[in-house]
Amino acid sequence: MYDLKRIRALLDERRPGYTLPQSFYNDPEIYRFDLDAIYGRSWIMIGFETEISEPGNYIATKIGETPVVVVRDRNGDVRGFFNSCRHRGAQICEHGHGKSARLVCPYHQWTYGLDGKLLHAGRMQESFDPSEHALVPIHVELVAGTIYACIADTPPDFSAFRDGLTPLLAPHDLANAKLAHQSTLVERANWKLVMENGRECYHCDAKHPELSFTFPTGTSRNFDYNGDPKLAAFNARMQEVGLPVGPIEGDWFQAMRFPLNEGCTSMSEDGRACVSKLMCEAGGGDIGSMRWALEPHSFAHAVGDFVFMFSAMPTGPQETVVTSKWLVHKDAEEGVDYKVDELIRLWTTTNMQDRDLAENNQRGVNGAGYRPGPYSEEAEELVRRFVDWYCNKARSFVEANA
Repeated sequence: MYDLKRIRALLDERRPGYTLPQSFYNDPEIYRFDLDAIYGRSWIMIGFETEISEPGNYIATKIGETPVVVVRDRNGDVRGFFNSCRHRGAQICEHGHGKSARLVCPYHQWTYGLDGKLLHAGRMQESFDPSEHALVPIHVELVAGTIYACIADTPPDFSAFRDGLTPLLAPHDLANAKLAHQSTLVERANWKLVMENGRECYHCDAKHPELSFTFPTGTSRNFDYNGDPKLAAFNARMQEVGLPVGPIEGDWFQAMRFPLNEGCTSMSEDGRACVSKLMCEAGGGDIGSMRWALEPHSFAHAVGDFVFMFSAMPTGPQETVVTSKWLVHKDAEEGVDYKVDELIRLWTTTNMQDRDLAENNQRGVNGAGYRPGPYSEEAEELVRRFVDWYCNKARSFVEANA
């Protein structure tokens, strides 16, 4: 499937502080490797508990090419399973959201409870034991209304992320939110190019004028304001209203609350709240953005009036599907408290611009003239951090399986 010795040699070839060798961005063999070594061994943000608020609600999605389903069981607990029938492997739940009292395979109607136990398998021999054919579970964790899954046998430790993110995100009251909109965008670019683009704002002033109106594009490194007194004033104001700012950081995650540009209270085209029913009422909703990000695939922003989530999933060596979700307060009434087109406009515009940038990046990387180039230490620290994390994660997989 892939040559680990070759991948080790390519990792050895990578110069610290530089982009990756060309093969990491376009090689089908390394795409297969990434599915196993990276996505198959990482925590993936699936979405939000409010998407499965009632027993029987489920989210069916993929981690790489592996179908999974996350469901609310009859006791109200959230469980995750490989979305594959224990009979002949058919996918059980169709991709997307759904609700069912049982999980029924559409092929031969093998039927599973919301706890994964096999309840019915028709016309099987007397020696057949249903208890041996329950759905295979996956690891699931919850943090302040958000859902994460990992398909590895032994997932990375989750405790530091849970303990750090909970106080930062809890004030946004995701238990009382609802999914207002979801979109998908196919980008003809390798997932690492998509994520490198999403981990920096070096390009934002030139290519995202709408986002740059609200987003502090001039910060350096990991949202470092270089002693700007505005940050100290913001942190003091957050302390007064009882909101922690962080930052927290681990091998595969970062989170912190930071101020938006002067005069902006939300991440919208005009910088004003686009939902009148706030999700976080502290400070009158003028609380900057609480950003959290996971390697390898996601980032999210929680502002006073809504939450935005971005997730990148590889679907080919040079193709990535980007899923975006917007949450608002559950009592916010569409057409009265918000308009969907206004809510999603800024990030939809930004996503489309980023798609064009990533696809152009892919075309250039594919050419014979590509040579790995240096990252800006001032403007691309989070990109360098992402690529270093990728190389370390890839190398540990190679060493463990060599």
